[in-house]
Amino acid sequence: MMTFRDQLRDELDAIEAGGLTKRERLLTSPQGPHITTANGPALNFCANNYLGLANHPEVVAAAHEGLDTMGFGTASVRFICGTHEAHRELEKEIAAYLGTEDAILFPSCFDANGALFEVLLTAEDAVISDSLNHASIIDGVRLSKAKRFRYENRDMAGLEECLAAAQGSRRILIITDGVFSMDGYFAPLEEICDLAEQYGAAVAVDDSHATGLIGPRGAGTPARAGVSDRVDILTGTLGKALGGASGGYVAGSREVVDLLKQRGRPYLFSNAVAPSLVAGARVAIRLAAAGDDRRAQLDTNAARFRSRMAEAGFELLPGSHPIIAVMFPGDDGARQAAAIAEDMLKLGVYVTAFSFPVVPKGQARIRVQLSASHSEADVDACVDAFIASRDRVTS
Repeated sequence: MMTFRDQLRDELDAIEAGGLTKRERLLTSPQGPHITTANGPALNFCANNYLGLANHPEVVAAAHEGLDTMGFGTASVRFICGTHEAHRELEKEIAAYLGTEDAILFPSCFDANGALFEVLLTAEDAVISDSLNHASIIDGVRLSKAKRFRYENRDMAGLEECLAAAQGSRRILIITDGVFSMDGYFAPLEEICDLAEQYGAAVAVDDSHATGLIGPRGAGTPARAGVSDRVDILTGTLGKALGGASGGYVAGSREVVDLLKQRGRPYLFSNAVAPSLVAGARVAIRLAAAGDDRRAQLDTNAARFRSRMAEAGFELLPGSHPIIAVMFPGDDGARQAAAIAEDMLKLGVYVTAFSFPVVPKGQARIRVQLSASHSEADVDACVDAFIASRDRVTS
């Protein structure tokens, strides 16, 4: 009879045999466009550090000050004795930045999405989700007893069919990523809001890959689409463009926030976000709001990368977001993408390959993420490494 450990080893061996094992690469430096790994120095093109704020001196200084003035940890959940005045100030600043009435902090956006649906929806309600929504949304929806509907990615005819089928529910909530993280595609928020109003539904958007870098002042995809006043709920993270540490939020009406404070399990049963992270995030939001120059540089870097890669004959998913998927389709694509990514690290460029089950079979890719802190020379070095590694791997 196989032991518990033997069973687990069999599962791990099957993952390895399928070429799907995920391995950590250790960093020995702070996050930034230039990092040091256990293998030596490298250019980093796979971080969510879109605005270059993860090691910004003002953010780091604020975190140090927060550590000195508020201590290392809260040692409590929020409703017992874990709410510092800085937590409420950050929540107010998030709400003001995004144009909502209020906001509530969570340890991560995964927790924010984990809290949302169970609290707002019952068996009398319906939730409608895009097929490519983030795993945290999928898991959050599973926690709800609401009727569940799913439409294919950005398919508005499919969304309308789901809305029609959900009629008669007490509440109907449409949930979508603002930016789909594996493709860099934007959700068609104007069309989604039109359908929501036609069928009496509310709209929630996870804007984790947009807040800080997309739309006027970086206020996100609703601001970009001109529908900020038509989106009911926003979720997002402090762990990407807004400093890159940890913490997530739900922003929306006071009623949504107040109900989450009463019943949101990740809020009620998880320690409050560490004070030093709150202090750093407050500065990061101010820098992001005033960061038009950073957003312009980010757009320039993304456009240059796309142009040069296309000239070199690589297949890219179309778009304008700084997430750029370099595609390696077909049965051999996963192996090829992994081999190229591994070879590029030897050339001093850090990228990551993605294959099934993270993306559909036959759609392997290397997801490149640009930062405002990359220089033109950095972008060119990345493209040159792609070309050199492709030539070596496929020769």
